[in-house]
Amino acid sequence: MMGVAALAPLRAATGTMQLCMHQTTSAAAGYRKSLEGYSKAGIRYVEVIGSHLDEFVRQESMAGARRLLADLGMKAVSIGGGRGLWEPGPARAGALEGLKRAAGSAVALGVERMVCPSPGGGKYTSEDYKRGVENMREAGEIAKQFPVTLMPEFMRGSTFIGTLPTALRMIREAAHPNVRAMFDCYHFQAGLSKFEDLEMLRDGEIQHVHFQDVPDIPREMLDNTTRDVPGEGVAPLPRILKTLAAKGYSGPLSVELFYPHLQQGDPFEVARRIREKAEGVMRAAGVL
Repeated sequence: MMGVAALAPLRAATGTMQLCMHQTTSAAAGYRKSLEGYSKAGIRYVEVIGSHLDEFVRQESMAGARRLLADLGMKAVSIGGGRGLWEPGPARAGALEGLKRAAGSAVALGVERMVCPSPGGGKYTSEDYKRGVENMREAGEIAKQFPVTLMPEFMRGSTFIGTLPTALRMIREAAHPNVRAMFDCYHFQAGLSKFEDLEMLRDGEIQHVHFQDVPDIPREMLDNTTRDVPGEGVAPLPRILKTLAAKGYSGPLSVELFYPHLQQGDPFEVARRIREKAEGVMRAAGVL
């Protein structure tokens, strides 16, 4: 069983955080090229996407994927665990099978955490939320066998888990050691969560953070793709990071962006720009 102690190696000194690149930000580059670019830019932490890893393993091997990380002095801190694990519905059986495959790859790569978004778009009832808590326990039992930790991701457009309070409430009720909370700066700032919701956090409760800014456009125009480089938007990121630090978070800040000019750009140049801007935010928050 994976408990809190098993998660400790990713944490740094109290109050500090580590800049991390999410491979979605370099979606066109593939596993090797993105890692090489990030490493050249001085970034040592990466959130892996399964499509990059799977393609690399098909062409080379899982041992080669691990070796590339080691040769570049990088640490893979998390990987996608699939969608549809929490919402009740007919697609969930397939989501569980996908989880097993993804968890196997995570363990083979040496990754302990898996981000599992909630994209639910239906109309849900109180009974569905009770089932959702049961779904967390069931998925947690699968995760325990590998072992990995699943982190439900609240999403701004989700009609099931769309806010931090809902995610925390369900995770706490599920009370499974392999299902833990994460935080996404963009979904928080662009969605229905409120800043005072951060006060709900318990010390050490957050296990992973996605780090993005919000562009200065009407909020009605925001969608899942309109995410800015940290420090280039209008979100109160230093204030958010200070609050997370006060709540005991000292792990990676994973920059996950979707603009085509970034995803198709040179990973080194993209990562260098992100590092320059994002580390300024981190310094302002006192977490670098």
